[in-house]
Amino acid sequence: MTINRSREARNRRHERIRRRLHGTAERPRLNVFRSLQHIYAQVIDDDMGFTLVASSTVDPELRGQLDGLTRSQQAARVGQLVAQRAVAKGLKQVVFDRGGYPYHGRVKALADGARKGGLEF
Repeated sequence: MTINRSREARNRRHERIRRRLHGTAERPRLNVFRSLQHIYAQVIDDDMGFTLVASSTVDPELRGQLDGLTRSQQAARVGQLVAQRAVAKGLKQVVFDRGGYPYHGRVKALADGARKGGLEF
């Protein structure tokens, strides 16, 4: 499977997932994007169409803390940070959008970190 075909397959899976998931002001969507080196998480209100909080491995607040950690451990820290930021804004419940990625490895670690940080989904 070439890179374009795997990217297209992920996009098809993501579109299929997004047909069912919709973030609201009361229960926004926790979206995950995973690249080869980094992982990004956003809490999105789809009704208004903007990002409420975000975090990633390139976030200046986390950058120094991630040295020497595995990518799964880094993803868990990103999940904890996005959860802390969401709870600080008064958000407790979210809808988890895995972005077409399998719920395994870094995506699962991010979800577990977000749960540990106080988000419910």
